Amino acid sequence: MTDIQNQPVCMQCGATSNDNVLIQCLKNGDEDWVCVSCLPILIHGGH
Repeated sequence: MTDIQNQPVCMQCGATSNDNVLIQCLKNGDEDWVCVSCLPILIHGGH
């Protein structure tokens, strides 16, 4: 996912690389981004 300025944003919270560290991920051939704050949600699921 990218924002209006074509900058990568976290697929969960919308954070940019100015806000947090982003990690690129791939699912079913689709590239996306997740920030390190949201990564545990993807690993462990929402509680």
